[in-house]
Amino acid sequence: MWFELKDPDQVPSPSLLLYPDRIAANIQTMIQLAGSAERLVPHVKTHKMAEVVRMQLAAGITKFKCATIAEAEMLADAGATWVLLAYQLVGPNLKRYLDLAEAFHHVQFGSLVDSRETATALNEHYHQANKTAIVFIDVNNGMDRSGHPVDEDLEALYHFVLKLPNLRLLGLHVYDGHIRDENFDVRKTNSDQAFGHIDQLRQNLGKAQLPDPIIIAGGSPTFNVHVLRDGIYCSPGTCLLWDWGYGDRFLDQPFQHAAVLLTRVISKPSPGIVTVDLGHKAVSAENPIDLRFRFLNLNDYRLRSQSEEHGVVEVPSSTWEEMKAGDVLYALPYHICPTVALHAKAYVIQEGTCSETWEVVARSRQLTY
Repeated sequence: MWFELKDPDQVPSPSLLLYPDRIAANIQTMIQLAGSAERLVPHVKTHKMAEVVRMQLAAGITKFKCATIAEAEMLADAGATWVLLAYQLVGPNLKRYLDLAEAFHHVQFGSLVDSRETATALNEHYHQANKTAIVFIDVNNGMDRSGHPVDEDLEALYHFVLKLPNLRLLGLHVYDGHIRDENFDVRKTNSDQAFGHIDQLRQNLGKAQLPDPIIIAGGSPTFNVHVLRDGIYCSPGTCLLWDWGYGDRFLDQPFQHAAVLLTRVISKPSPGIVTVDLGHKAVSAENPIDLRFRFLNLNDYRLRSQSEEHGVVEVPSSTWEEMKAGDVLYALPYHICPTVALHAKAYVIQEGTCSETWEVVARSRQLTY
């Protein structure tokens, strides 16, 4: 099987395994779906690794999105020259962001604003430094997590930000992560309906003889919807590694699983019960117990419970009798993004052999700045 190691003793458990040939294939699939590398602004929050960024740069991708200042620094260190920090800056992060931008003066950094208050604060901070900050207006078109609502004040906010002397407004950031319908046609209908207001705003700005805004839209679920729109940049992220949650739900997206967890049986405490060293410190645990991970080389089992360092699994008596402490199991995470952040490094697997390790650099909240 594609995920199996020829010599599992190369790798301790629990560990995160990456398959670079599959990551490379996913990058190419992303580019093919988008029509060109130029239309992509992929999110790095899934992998947080410089090596994956370099793979994307080598494929012709030049723009990137991130969620933390640490991720932005990782991108700049890896060679990216266009970075959108898709977050509003408040408190000490205003200075951290400015310090980062000054350290990497060759990188074009941008961030988000969604109100007059945050825009004014950012403008004042950059005014004091005699600098200009690139910004996008974050638009809430239904997710209700961040962004300015799609209402009559959104266009007024756009004009307000345009007039701030130390901000350079480039466009709109529209993330519709709440649209996750399994059926593509339903997902497209819902995405189109939510995006209709953005099209209207774009037309209004054109009538006002303003430059056409750069619009960065969607994530992985609506990626293959937004690629159908003219003049839209797409920012998928999860599809670089893919996971059980998206892989089983979005069958219309032809991405490959490129990250797996290696775990081992550590105990057989009672008949029909085996315990593995895959606790919720090694795999994302924000979902119910049956939506944490799926074994790839074990059938007919049930994850009974999970604690910090243990996963307790029910198996048939015949399977239990055959299993022994030290047996290796491979697990596909349900949610890969927070799972990666639980690991300091990933073991890189090529042709069944661990060739090197990659540091999950940006799992930290702070690097230098």
